[in-house]
Amino acid sequence: MRFGEKDRVIKRLLIVEDEPLVAFDNEHALVEAGYHIVATVDRVAAATAALRDGLVDLALVDVRLAGGDNGMDVARVALERGVPVLIVTATCPAEARALAIGCLAKPHSTRTLRAAIRVVEERLRGATPKRLPAGLALFDAEG
Repeated sequence: MRFGEKDRVIKRLLIVEDEPLVAFDNEHALVEAGYHIVATVDRVAAATAALRDGLVDLALVDVRLAGGDNGMDVARVALERGVPVLIVTATCPAEARALAIGCLAKPHSTRTLRAAIRVVEERLRGATPKRLPAGLALFDAEG
């Protein structure tokens, strides 16, 4: 166990990403950082199935998914189940403000992704983060 890991609010992540190399890099970096990846999927149906089990603390969701699927559909399901969502995409759609806790711009480094998750965790604890990593926008709604 890594230092501070047991105090985490976010331990289990769902990665919803259709670019295989991005998905692999994110999964690898987050496992190394001590997170448990519940699933890495590229379609709405698979993400919905992973959310059904209630074992997700945060969903990292791209907007454009395989087969023409839309990540905003995943965000809606996550919101219904009380799972916070961080949209991870090149261009964040306006509707994300009502569905997600924030948006992280692509491309990003794995270091920035980990920092963004830590900021989301601070927000979920009720704290106001002092500094946001480059490319991260937090929303008032804590979807």
